[in-house]
Amino acid sequence: MLEKGFILSHPLGRLIENESGEEIMPQGGFGAILARAGVGKTAILIQIAIHGLLSGKNVLHISLNDPVKKVGLWYKEVYRNIAFQNKIADQEQIFDSMLPHRFIMTFEVEGFSVPKLEERLTDLMEQNIFRPQLILIDGLPFDEPQKASLSDLKSFAKKHSLNIWFTVRIHRDELPVTDVIPAMLNDVEDLFETAISIQPEGKEIYLKVLKGGKSDSGASGLSLDPTTMLINQNGWIKPA
Repeated sequence: MLEKGFILSHPLGRLIENESGEEIMPQGGFGAILARAGVGKTAILIQIAIHGLLSGKNVLHISLNDPVKKVGLWYKEVYRNIAFQNKIADQEQIFDSMLPHRFIMTFEVEGFSVPKLEERLTDLMEQNIFRPQLILIDGLPFDEPQKASLSDLKSFAKKHSLNIWFTVRIHRDELPVTDVIPAMLNDVEDLFETAISIQPEGKEIYLKVLKGGKSDSGASGLSLDPTTMLINQNGWIKPA
């Protein structure tokens, strides 16, 4: 089955899980996927989501850029690439089985605020419509002050045992990302347990752990397929 094969063998686990298959981030933890525009942040975020869905988690995807239909198409494309990579015959049945555990929510960037998000989340959970265990927030503008809002969201996440991943768009003048967190996140770095950057180098694209993750070399330097933006299944490691 795709669930077992993907969860046990996919190199994504090197970034977000320990040797026992448990998430590295504690409950209430924040993770960030950092890259400049158009380099694959959403694709990585959706791979994290699919990994969570196949692990039996309820996943809430919040987009501040795209409508629900477009986000749904992203999931289909990424999932089908994963299924093709794993040579899965019953891919549609497995995809359909994941849908009840996924909820897509959209906001306009200008209309988004943490109090509004908390209000909508509370409504979903109190009415037993959807109770997420993993939340993905795609498109929050980190070049604006976010300390107070993210601190409140952190408290909410801890209260409800949620893990939250964010995409972070970094500016071109902050590239190449090295082993340090970009300056634009200095004010909120203490709120994040994990940060992973996407680093194009020539024709190759690599993932680099900037914060959190494992200490061994297998936790960093994973490459992406530039066509599908999937983490390469062979877990190729960039030479030091």
